[in-house]
Formats: sequence, C-alpha cells, structure tokens
Amino acid sequence: MKILVLNAGSSSQKSCLYEISGNLPENPPKPIWEATIDWTANNDYGILEIEANDAKKELKLNPEKRLEGISKMLETLSQGETKVIENLSDINVVGHRVVHGGSDYSEATLITDKVKATIQNLIPLAPNHNPNHLEGIEAIEKILGETPQIAVFDTAFHSQMPKETAVYPIPYEWFEKGIRRYGFHGTSHKYCSQKAAKILGKPLESLRIITCHLGNGASLTAVRNGISINTTMGFTPLEGLMMGTRSGSIDSAILIYLMREYGFDAEKLDKMLNKESGLKGISGKSGDMRYITNAIQEGDKLAQLAFDIYIHKLRCSIGEMLASLGGLDVLVFTAGIGEHSAIVREKTCAGFEFLGLKIDKEKNIKPHINTDISAPDSKLPILVVHTEEDWAIACECWQKIRI
Repeated sequence: MKILVLNAGSSSQKSCLYEISGNLPENPPKPIWEATIDWTANNDYGILEIEANDAKKELKLNPEKRLEGISKMLETLSQGETKVIENLSDINVVGHRVVHGGSDYSEATLITDKVKATIQNLIPLAPNHNPNHLEGIEAIEKILGETPQIAVFDTAFHSQMPKETAVYPIPYEWFEKGIRRYGFHGTSHKYCSQKAAKILGKPLESLRIITCHLGNGASLTAVRNGISINTTMGFTPLEGLMMGTRSGSIDSAILIYLMREYGFDAEKLDKMLNKESGLKGISGKSGDMRYITNAIQEGDKLAQLAFDIYIHKLRCSIGEMLASLGGLDVLVFTAGIGEHSAIVREKTCAGFEFLGLKIDKEKNIKPHINTDISAPDSKLPILVVHTEEDWAIACECWQKIRI
C-alpha cells in the first residue's frame, strides 16, 4: 500500500510517501520520498525541497500560487531523479493532519463534503492551520481525483477527556454551543504514549504517562489507560504552556484591560498573544529556544528571564498533570525542544527530585532515539521519544482503508 501524508503547518507543507507491504512494521520505516515547502523561506519566493533515491532537489515556488506549488511537489513523485512511482494514480490513500476537528470527530475519518465543511467552519478556532489543511485536500482532489483521503485530527485523542477537564467555568450554555477544551498535538501524544509503553515493555493500559510535546508550539498530556484525561491546550492552541511566540495561559482580565485602556481590538490581541509573546515576547528577539540558550551564555538577562519563566510554567503544568493522574509511571519528552534541548529536560526534572525523579546527566546530553535518560537511582523512567506524526497518520490510514 502506498500512503501519501500531508502535514500542513501555518507556513509550511510537509509531505512524505510510505510503501507498506503486508502488515504494519513494528518500527517506523523511512519514507521512500519526502518533501517540504517553506512558504516564508524568502521574501520573494517559497522553497520546495525533495529527497528520494539518495537524491536531493530544490525548487523555487510562487507563494501567491500555493495550489500550483503543491502540484509541482507531487509531480516529483513520478518524474525526474526523485521518481519513486510510475503514476500518481499508484497512490492508494492520502492522509492529512488536521489541527482542529471540533467535537464531531473522535477518530481518523474519510474526508467527505461534510468533513470539509466542518474543517471550514472551524477556521476561526485554528486560523493558521485549518485553511492550509483544506488547501491540501483540494489540491489532492484536483490532482488525484477519487483517491480516498483521510483526516487525522489533532483533537481526536483528547475527545474522551472527562467533563471536569473539558468544561470551562463559564455559563454552561457556552459548553453546549461548543466552547470547551479540545486539546491539540493529539497525534503526537498518542504515538509517544504508545511508544513509551513499548520501550518499557509494559501494557499501555497499566501506565500513568505524562507526554511533553515541546516545540515552537507546546503541550502536555496526562494519559491513563491509554486515554488522554487532561492536556494543557484548550479551546485553541493558545492555552497552556509558554511557547515560542504564544503567551500560553494568562489572566483573561488583561485582555479586557488592554481593550479598555489601550484600544486593542481582536486582531491586535490575536497578533500579540500568538505572534509576539512567549519566548519572543520576553527576550524581545526570538522565539527559538536555541537562540535563547545561546543568548544566556552571552549574558543576556532577558533571555535568562524568558528561559526561567518557560521552565516555571512547564513544571507547574506537569504538576497539574500529576494531580489528574494521581501519580506517575513515566515522563516523556518529545518534539523539537523536548528531543534536542538537554538543558530544558535537566531543569524541568530538577523540580521533581522530591518525587524521586532523577536524570542521568551524561545520558541526557546526547540521548539516543527512544531511550531512558533517568539515573540508576531514579524511581521513575524519563524517556526521550522521537515523535513520528507522519508515520502515525500513515498507520491510521492503513487501518482505515483495510476496514
């Protein structure tokens, strides 16, 4: 089975092709073709990078013609030195990561006009992502016709959260109108919790797990019996942890104050909270954790403050997840910062040594993929897991098509 995966971000389009023979393999295979479009790589053009057959290719794209860019990307599957299939019709199914599926979808779903309408209607809740998901879906429809497409929703894994977690303490009528905590990064949290169980050689249902998906966007999830029972993101991906450019949770009265005293409108508030806050807002320069840690070494006090707030918020949120679980069996770090920032892992775990959580500093400096970095006398394992969202999406497609 040939499975094409499209993973659209706010300013990028990542794609890969998996070829699966027989049953699903135990470990994620390497895609036979990978491509990435960075629409903001240059002020004048976007950049398409393709890798296949040990060859790499780069093309310039017009950012004003994104559907045309996606079409050119797909052409490289069956043409030139990156050719891996004879015809695009050889693709059996296309899987899409979709950030927001609302409360309608609790599992991977075959894309129909109704599903597309739902994704469209939820654009106000995920304005940076859902439009790009629709763009990819429509491009595939145009190019591949009747090839089945599957939506894998970031919100689906959190759909079984109990009401005490999902309902906001505002008039209940708003919950009935759809204002609730949805949670995000679900595909990553689900994959990493399952992977953690395999690494430990224990049944997933027996473990109380906290998964820390720490990237430019970041969230934690408390997993019990293989189910998400709490998570830090909520109605939108803005709630929860301090992030690269997002504020995370703050006193909502601040927004009212800014509107009354400084004339902020919805657009200005949205820009400030989503694009100008977090690490970038405090440091005044960058939302990239690599920049922050380098700037700290050069004595930048605002970078140090940004880092300290980040760790404080992260520890506090881990405490919330601990309370929801009533204990802990394993702590998992994943995504860009979670997998690559030793100092973030070290400082985070240092706040929980009173629980017997101890990190092995040597293992932590350069951890192997999917490994335990806890010290020999730690009471709990601390795992670094390489998240495989694309493979998780491909697995969902494989299972859906074979039903």
